[in-house]
Amino acid sequence: MTIFSGKHIILGVTGSIAAYKAADLASKLTQQGAEVDVILTPGAEKFITPLTFQSVTGRKTYTDADLWGGQAHILHVGLGHEADLLVIAPCTANTLAKLAHGLSDTLLTITALAANCPIMVAPAMDAGMYEHPATQANVKTLVERGIRFIGPAEGRMASGLSGRGRMVEPAEILGNIRLGLARKGRLAGRHFVVTAGGTQEPIDPVRYITNRSSGKQGFALAQAALDAGAAVTLISHPTGLTAPVGANLVEVRTAQEMLDAVLAACETADGLVMAAAVADFRVKAVAKHKLKKRDGIPQIELTAAPDVLSTVARHRGGWSNLKVVVGFAAESRDLLENATSKLTSKKLDLIAANDISASDAGFAVDDNRITLLYADGRHEILPLMPKTEAAGAIIARAAEFVER
Repeated sequence: MTIFSGKHIILGVTGSIAAYKAADLASKLTQQGAEVDVILTPGAEKFITPLTFQSVTGRKTYTDADLWGGQAHILHVGLGHEADLLVIAPCTANTLAKLAHGLSDTLLTITALAANCPIMVAPAMDAGMYEHPATQANVKTLVERGIRFIGPAEGRMASGLSGRGRMVEPAEILGNIRLGLARKGRLAGRHFVVTAGGTQEPIDPVRYITNRSSGKQGFALAQAALDAGAAVTLISHPTGLTAPVGANLVEVRTAQEMLDAVLAACETADGLVMAAAVADFRVKAVAKHKLKKRDGIPQIELTAAPDVLSTVARHRGGWSNLKVVVGFAAESRDLLENATSKLTSKKLDLIAANDISASDAGFAVDDNRITLLYADGRHEILPLMPKTEAAGAIIARAAEFVER
């Protein structure tokens, strides 16, 4: 189950070369569990066929021929009233103008007029057209009516010109659709802070101490919190992963930087999920210059790194909004004993314990096997599951604390 499961989305496609990307978007939405009804304008049919979309959605694709068919008097009303979201991608300057002025000469534009669901548009037009005063006036009108714009991006156009007007990539549109569907989630109006990845404690200008944390579980938690409707601050070292659309990404490297970012974000947070594997140790004296082999094996002295969760525990009394703090215990031995000790010493509400020695779960893989331990003594064992599902389960448990 995902946030898309069972959702009815209308995808409007207009006459742009970017129409081929809409087929990828339709496919991605369908794979996520959405029911996707595609409406092609006459211009779109010049670039791509209805069969293309029917092949990836498994559903009928609508064109203007259907507007004048046997269902002409009810089709647009049925489509508009049954949808959870109407997305027009690509949306040309011509269609933007029609939407702004209430014109309804295509099945897509008349459905937009009849729709009682939110509407998103992903503009696509050649360089200069989006910046034209007429288009900007239409954009202003539509924004004032509550229509959400996704992009456009800057880049090279089919004409060979460069500028602002390219349709953003399907993955970004998908992320924005996800945000739109989450607008009334159980954590709407709440702020969650999620940490991810490891830290990097420098030895010299080119070397550092780190760990094997990939950041996958933390990024999945950030997405799960967004899916629940929360505003999310994601604090992570550079992982190479793409942050979920809508998350405020704060990149840090050292444990001290992680601590500073967490303390700043928690001032307005309702929840903290500390999934990052923060270093326990750092180099006491960082070398100013690169250590050279010719100088012999260096003697590196370590000292304790800042303890983020212990510091949060000391500050928590001053943050009236912070209702739940979730920690993680990645252990290679004595899993429950070590996790329980951390739960108590860091004054956590909940801790997610996982055995990193397992070959099928933990670091650098897509699955996790987690045991949840609560401050009141309860234990909950989650079976092996994708990290995305584990993240949803953890955020759901955290939400219970916020809702009390």
